[in-house]
Amino acid sequence: MPTIVHFEIPAHDIERAKGFYNRLFGWKAEKILGRPLEEGPMEYWIFRTGKEGSGEHVMSGAIMKRMQPDHSITNYVNVDSVAEYEKKIEKLGGKVKVPKTEVPGMGWFAICTDTENNTFALWEQKMPPASES
Repeated sequence: MPTIVHFEIPAHDIERAKGFYNRLFGWKAEKILGRPLEEGPMEYWIFRTGKEGSGEHVMSGAIMKRMQPDHSITNYVNVDSVAEYEKKIEKLGGKVKVPKTEVPGMGWFAICTDTENNTFALWEQKMPPASES
């Protein structure tokens, strides 16, 4: 069943936001290059919630520069096929705002809105190549 696997928190002041979530939940952010923008790669800080191997639920999250005034937290839902879910969204009255886009080496995403104009994203994980036996 599709489930939330990642979320993005937009911020005007990334350092302030990182400090807030670190002090509140203990999340430690690590800088990586995010998806490219017209001006170049965006600043993107990723963190994990929970501890791997501890039995805690682990989810990835990120802090990024706010890109427009109404930019809100975006939840990413893992699906088998972004393309198939884009069709379902439009059939059900939602909208695809950013069509299927590749994150090299990782997978594909699409940014969408539901019938109430809430933003969410689809995520399709790139499957590793089958190992030869």
